[in-house]
Amino acid sequence: MTETPFVPTAFVPPTGIATPQFVLEPLGPQHNDRDYAAWTSSSDHIHATPGFTESTWPHEMSLEENRGDLERHERDFSGRTGFTYTVLDPGDGDVIGCLYIYPLKDGPGAHVTSWVRADRAELDVPLAEAVAEWLEADWPFERTLYLGRPSLST
Repeated sequence: MTETPFVPTAFVPPTGIATPQFVLEPLGPQHNDRDYAAWTSSSDHIHATPGFTESTWPHEMSLEENRGDLERHERDFSGRTGFTYTVLDPGDGDVIGCLYIYPLKDGPGAHVTSWVRADRAELDVPLAEAVAEWLEADWPFERTLYLGRPSLST
């Protein structure tokens, strides 16, 4: 028995989206310093965000450990086993959040979570709405669970 791939072989994962409020691009180690500053300044806020209330992340780690985490996300993306995007401010390129798209544990489909920094909390719902539309329009998932956001799940 072979395992069903997360995305079809012919599918080309999008390189991101851009709106007037934020830009998404694949997360990688080049974002390390700004990513680390974003989540470490907002740990309590992230833990209160839908999808993260029961999560063990974020948790304390060094800048170098964070780089290793970003390298893992980059490998997942290139290996097509998960897709993590950094959420950037379109003006200055600062990291304002993150989006995770990984396989559901209970069958085919995508498990999605996102967060924004505490000082950009007003972007949480616009990000979730834009991502939900993007997943519907540009991704091949028959089932999507945008964790903690039942009105956006398909």
